[in-house]
Amino acid sequence: MSTVPGLRERRKAQTRQRIADTALRLFTERGFDQVTVAEVAREAEVSEATLFNYFPAKEDLVYSRMGAYEARLVDAIRNRDPATSALAALTELLLRPQPDRLVTQDSERLATMARMVTTSPALLARERQVFAESTAELAALLAEQTQADADDITPWVVANALMGVHHAVLNAVRRKALAGQPNPGLARDVRSQAERALALLEHGLGGFGGE
Repeated sequence: MSTVPGLRERRKAQTRQRIADTALRLFTERGFDQVTVAEVAREAEVSEATLFNYFPAKEDLVYSRMGAYEARLVDAIRNRDPATSALAALTELLLRPQPDRLVTQDSERLATMARMVTTSPALLARERQVFAESTAELAALLAEQTQADADDITPWVVANALMGVHHAVLNAVRRKALAGQPNPGLARDVRSQAERALALLEHGLGGFGGE
């Protein structure tokens, strides 16, 4: 059976991409809260109903890709080799594919995206929701894989620690971009911080903060 997408699927993918690209252009030009869904639909040459078929909420126009990345993170831990730890699976995903994409990002684009998100209460609220949902999903997965008791908080602690590294890396990128740090130096600095954070988790927190 052929796995090549049919014409209908390709057209749907193209429409979705056009809507997302249009929304991002308008949001970065004028700010997320200053652009309506109707304006995005009109610029993308689709109806509002069609737009909502692809993106159920306005915030999803920005965070659909983020949600997809979170899903990849959970899947990487779900589908890892039994001999591979959850932390090692996260490290593989966070440190290898991500920096390559980050290095190639235009510095001004990174700063524009960071500014758009950090100045919008609606986007920040949606981001917190995305992280909370992904953390809960990961905690449930870890509990299942380790056969933890229902009242065992360990899966929640581990899930929050793993997702916390990812969230911290994202925030570090935004801070540095808004401060005007150019690429590829920004990407190198963020990678170095991520490596230190992951190493801290690898070796445990017992000595952190002590003399």
